Amino acid sequence: MPRISRITGRALPMRGNDIDTDRIIPARFLRSITFDGMEQHVFEDDRKSAGGPYNRHPFDVKHFQGAAVLLVNSNFGCGSSREHAPQALMRWGIQVIVGESFPEIFFGNSGMIGMPCVTAAPADVAALMDLAERAPATEFAVDLVAGTCRAGQLTVPVSLPPKMREAFTSGAWDTTGMLLDRFDEVREAANRLPYVTGQALS
Repeated sequence: MPRISRITGRALPMRGNDIDTDRIIPARFLRSITFDGMEQHVFEDDRKSAGGPYNRHPFDVKHFQGAAVLLVNSNFGCGSSREHAPQALMRWGIQVIVGESFPEIFFGNSGMIGMPCVTAAPADVAALMDLAERAPATEFAVDLVAGTCRAGQLTVPVSLPPKMREAFTSGAWDTTGMLLDRFDEVREAANRLPYVTGQALS
């Protein structure tokens, strides 16, 4: 199972509180039975009507393409509990999200696919966003063990619940991988169950 303890890359600042999952991936794209291609529709409606400091959406700004670190404000990922939202972000290239706060369901859905959501103080998030906008080539490093986000000369503390930090650093976040790694035991358990009929699991 992949262990995740340190994520590095350029950052993309996404300003605004209460950005909900319907904005991250509009509901009409939930009809897909897989997550393939979801990255093409990240913030699609917002991007079509974007204004803001760049006169277009941050996900369309050239120097933010390829960013691995997403910087957000408070309550990012609120609204309906759709797995498609973190899946779309991860498939776009985001590997870690640094923000002021996250709803529990979005936080959990992100963790299940190996994309940590770490929290930082509002002033620190603002400083990270300012740096990313001012010097977009800066490499950010989020260290889950040390509990820091380092970018250039700036280092800020970030938080992650201990159990989640342990899950990421040990690889236990990958529950499917853990199951497959010990699948012989799963077969044995299935074969012992009186209500399982037919052939053993293959």
